[in-house]
Amino acid sequence: MGMDVKEEDDDNRGKLIAAQMMVGMDGGMTSNSSNNQFQHHQQFQEHVSSPGGGTRMSRPLEEKERTKLRERHRRAITARILAGLRRHGNYNLRVRADINDVIAALAREAGWVVLPDGTTFPSRSQGSRPAGGTSAAVTSSSSHLVSQPTPPGSLGGVSPGHRTSVEYNSCRMKGAFIPNPSPYDLSASTQSQTPGMVGEGREQTESDPRVGGSMDTINDKQIVDIPPIPKLPEQDFAGSPFIPVYVMLPLGAINMKCELVDPDGLLKQLKVLKSANVDGVMVYCWWGIVEAHAPQEYNWNGYKRLFQMVHELKLKLQVVMSFHECGGNVGDDVCIPLPNWVAEIGRSNPDIFFTDREGRHNPECLSWGIDKERVLRGRTAIEVYFDYMRSFRAEFDEFFVDGIISMVEVGLGPCGELRYPSCPVKHGWRYPGIGEFQCYDKYFLKSLKKTAEVRGHPFRARGPDNAGSYNSQPHETGFFCDGGEYDGYYGRFFLNWYARILVDHGDRVLSLAKLAFEGTRIAVKLLGIHWWYKTSSHAAELTAGFYNPCNHDGYAAIVAMLKKHGAVLNFSCSELWTVDQQVDFAEAHADPEGLVWQVLNAAWDVGTPVAGENALPCYDRVTYNKILDNAKPLSDPDGRHFLSFTYLRLSPLLMERQAYMEFERFVKRMHGDAVLDLQV
Repeated sequence: MGMDVKEEDDDNRGKLIAAQMMVGMDGGMTSNSSNNQFQHHQQFQEHVSSPGGGTRMSRPLEEKERTKLRERHRRAITARILAGLRRHGNYNLRVRADINDVIAALAREAGWVVLPDGTTFPSRSQGSRPAGGTSAAVTSSSSHLVSQPTPPGSLGGVSPGHRTSVEYNSCRMKGAFIPNPSPYDLSASTQSQTPGMVGEGREQTESDPRVGGSMDTINDKQIVDIPPIPKLPEQDFAGSPFIPVYVMLPLGAINMKCELVDPDGLLKQLKVLKSANVDGVMVYCWWGIVEAHAPQEYNWNGYKRLFQMVHELKLKLQVVMSFHECGGNVGDDVCIPLPNWVAEIGRSNPDIFFTDREGRHNPECLSWGIDKERVLRGRTAIEVYFDYMRSFRAEFDEFFVDGIISMVEVGLGPCGELRYPSCPVKHGWRYPGIGEFQCYDKYFLKSLKKTAEVRGHPFRARGPDNAGSYNSQPHETGFFCDGGEYDGYYGRFFLNWYARILVDHGDRVLSLAKLAFEGTRIAVKLLGIHWWYKTSSHAAELTAGFYNPCNHDGYAAIVAMLKKHGAVLNFSCSELWTVDQQVDFAEAHADPEGLVWQVLNAAWDVGTPVAGENALPCYDRVTYNKILDNAKPLSDPDGRHFLSFTYLRLSPLLMERQAYMEFERFVKRMHGDAVLDLQV
């Protein structure tokens, strides 16, 4: 923090340094935005006396309010980090855990000793205890959090109180810890992108080979001067094809009474998006809201007001026919169940829902086994979907005629995606588990039995009994291991049937959607299941219904079905890096880039148009560059590219200044416009 500090005695100086170190540690675990940098700077200044010896003057009321908002934002991010550590890292953190609890948990995992008073030091096998009982900051590389871009550094290599990631390789120096630098430097101008911590100058450490920069002394303190990290080159997309960008609206924009929740607030956000030249928005039309109480009684009131608002701003609409439940999955921040009358039927006949081997039913969406079964008050599931889509088309006819609704995405499974609900969090699944087959309701078993009898092998009318559980790994099972039963005669029979049910369901629903929305593009969303892609069986894809082991193309039949109906493939995996997966989840053998390459080429080779969507929220330039590389592969000799891209999703974080500027820059490049700060 390059600032002038009045000379104090050694004791006061030590307190200032300690304050700076605590601010830096806190900032590293929460956010790396320029707003947070300012907040940490202000917190540190409150510990500093004015040159005249008096206390610092009170800040203006407006500035205090901004600080409060940033603090609430910081706490919200911290809460999400803690939730992720509990869910994905199996850390046993208390409900109101703070940053000190996280550091202590990471230290214990690294084998360090953590005393009740917070004092932390290596065990005897790792080194001696720090002199005087001084606490040492400890971090671990086991926290699976995504790195963000580095904010502009301060002068002279002095730490701005940030971390590029919580994944540190702690480097023990004489009173200083140097974090492992990020491979990307995205700021326009900075002298030191990787912050160093200020330590007491006891001994010279220039000769330490672990420190890539030099050590300077300012007011008897050693400052780590880290050399600049090479900037990552960017491709110039100026003059490239125009790809429209849509922004997905919050899942809870419409409440259970089919009312617009916050029209004034949403209008302001839509105007901000309009100023960034966004082409339109995506809206989820929830079955559980519109047809909530009785069959064929539809309430579209909230959507009418929302669509009119979007129309007045001269934005376009992508709408999703959401025949699934919201709540319980990653990213779900509201709870919208299936219609009440469907839930009543499910209580007496739970086999209308997908069912796993243990008999657990998943009410997230209807089983494809009842597509042709009249179990929904005299209607089949296919008829229910068609009546809903036909009602929507009649209600919003003017928006179709005027071209305001540019595309309709048809929900075909959990999360609106064409797949089996093989990885339900509510049943204990955690990444990177292989998931379980979901074919044990009576309607699916009836279909399996019939198929086996037609083939003349009735003894094969069963599900695999050696496929493990939700969180198993392929090598732990007899079905998915190398040389396992998945590649035997029974395995091939079962997997072909399981995948065919998925394709047939999509074929039936799209046939009716094409009738309901004649003249308008229809789309299907496909999730990129990239974990275990580098194994021979591709176990996670198999349980999700994609028959894609190393010796079989599991996406050819899907894209051919979409081609038949002129549908668009909306693929959700376009921002992920394989190298990140190898570092963070090496045991998952993931390859998102390889999967994207396979799916895009499978679709483009048969002439199926592709749209894109990010699977996880993104705010940094590195991620946007990855999306651009997939959306507009400049090396493609045929000039193929995405039909459109949908950003997930509108949120207060996106409206923050730095995040908004990066998003606006991304939209320009998707549109083929030139940007001034291109790094080449």
